[in-house]
Amino acid sequence: MRYFALLRRAKTSCLVRAFLCSVAFTAPAATNLEPAQVEAVAKSLPAKPMGSGQPITNRDAWEKLAQAPAFASVITSAQTMAKDPVPALPDELYLDYSKTGNRDRCQKVLSARGNRLVTFTLAEGLENRGRFLGPLTETIEAICRERTWVYPAHDGKLNNFYGRTVEMDLRATAMGWELATLDYVLGDKLAPSTRSLIRDNVRRRVLRPFRDMVEGRRSEINWLRIRNNWNAVCLAGVTGAALALEDSPQDRAFFVAATEHYIAYFLSGFTPDGYCSEGVGYWNYGFGHFLMLGETIRQATGGRVDLLAEPAALQPALFCRRSEILNGIYPTISDVSPGSRPDAQFVRFICERFALPKPAAEHADFVKPAGSLAATLLFSFLPSPLPPAPHPPIAADSRLRTWFKEGGVLLCRPAPGSAAQFAAALKGGNNAENHNHNDVGSFSAVSGKSMVICDPGAEVYTARTFSAHRYDSKVLSSYGHAVPVIAGELQRAGAEARAVVLHTDFRDDEDTLVLDIRSAYKVPELKKLERTFVFHRSEAAALTVRDEVEFSEPRSFASTLVTWGNWKKISENELLITDEQGAARVAIDTGGRGFKLDSETLNEDVHTPKKPVRLLIALEAPVEKAVVTLRITPATRK
Repeated sequence: MRYFALLRRAKTSCLVRAFLCSVAFTAPAATNLEPAQVEAVAKSLPAKPMGSGQPITNRDAWEKLAQAPAFASVITSAQTMAKDPVPALPDELYLDYSKTGNRDRCQKVLSARGNRLVTFTLAEGLENRGRFLGPLTETIEAICRERTWVYPAHDGKLNNFYGRTVEMDLRATAMGWELATLDYVLGDKLAPSTRSLIRDNVRRRVLRPFRDMVEGRRSEINWLRIRNNWNAVCLAGVTGAALALEDSPQDRAFFVAATEHYIAYFLSGFTPDGYCSEGVGYWNYGFGHFLMLGETIRQATGGRVDLLAEPAALQPALFCRRSEILNGIYPTISDVSPGSRPDAQFVRFICERFALPKPAAEHADFVKPAGSLAATLLFSFLPSPLPPAPHPPIAADSRLRTWFKEGGVLLCRPAPGSAAQFAAALKGGNNAENHNHNDVGSFSAVSGKSMVICDPGAEVYTARTFSAHRYDSKVLSSYGHAVPVIAGELQRAGAEARAVVLHTDFRDDEDTLVLDIRSAYKVPELKKLERTFVFHRSEAAALTVRDEVEFSEPRSFASTLVTWGNWKKISENELLITDEQGAARVAIDTGGRGFKLDSETLNEDVHTPKKPVRLLIALEAPVEKAVVTLRITPATRK
């Protein structure tokens, strides 16, 4: 694809723009795809639509799937679900978000409606007796009666709800793909009126608006050129729906050719070394949809169009193999729900396509429910073996560290076989990343099987989360991260707030990373703020965090730790932090200066059973110069 070279070095867009993805903006005609390009794709497509998985008429394939243990409960679940009516979606429920900012109440109902599509379609495919077509049809009709398929949180001005426009967001595009997929799978088992209803709605709500944007008949919606998960997720839904639903190969080819163009924006949102600033959870969501999109197109074109073979896709694909800190624990940087890890099916898929050894934990069969109907069918009916994706030689991963140089993130691990199960995640970067937190210079430490010093990860999303008040949250601002507080000021947002890497030194026994993080603070008197990390992986494992600060006139300085665990002071200058499966000691060296220690539970709505606790280590008097060092070592739980 000729567009990748142009976009490979493009910078990520700012956070606020990234999440106002349902708001259209005026733009020139988007692509005006060349007819020869579309025609070339059309020649590679089959005469009839081809969706994910296998049609119900392929009984050999479906009966084989019915033997898979993971699908043993599908029919029972469908029987239970069929006893209940389609969950109601009154107008007041949709309007709840616009009035209260609560996303969950309405989205729970929307999710339940979508789950009915998945369950009834799978059950009918497995059983082939017709008894789930009734409740499935009722669900389809209810979804097609919805005023809009756009999430309430993405319809802030209610333009979609009141019919003033028809936009496509994460749900609308996903719903288009789901309905098109079930139509492809069930075919003439659905009533002609139901199939017409599906086509009318998917075309009106998804396919036609997309084509109008690409051909310049309407203003673009900004996920078309955005560099985060929205781009891949929405393109996957649009193109997956077109491939499964549109009769004309030329019409289907249009969507494939447009996707080849616009998916370059998504891949340019990764740094050249593959770092995903959105975190591992959104890697699953965004890059996972990229994988599904690419495989859907690859199968439909007989391998002639293969997105995963693009050079720009290789390093983002390898993020899943390079981002583990230790013992199955992954960074909780940005809006990550703690405990998230790369999806095993995506890891296995990548390993097979790039001929890489599969980690021992990732041998799970592809054949299992995978959330959406399109994903479940795509992975459950994958061809075997998968063809290799051409790529340059892939360097072996270091077992000691991962250095995302362009992303500014260093993961330090113990030596293989070390008795000290101690590791760290160290973050530079900037404060305008996708799903950004103000966290330049922050760090996490893993001891045993617990992240004893943590990044708190995502909050439960509300209207505030993606508004001008985002950093009022104590877990999204630097207040809830292990970074300094300078002259009483927290870090500022924006690309100007960035860590400058002054020095790196990576050795077998220790790693050193020195960052200048002064620009993260809007404090005129601040002349110098250097944070030095040294990770010791000898028998005396430790992480030292040394802050050297200098002001033009005396100002206050404090350092911060964040934990989900319990803590106590065990001496005048030492803390013990314990979590369920790990512990660490923290020795505090202020160069003889007096300091105060305060703790606060961050009372935000978060995804963890325990709310994070912030420990503030504050020098008692203002300083012109100071050096504060924290030495963190693994400890035994008591």
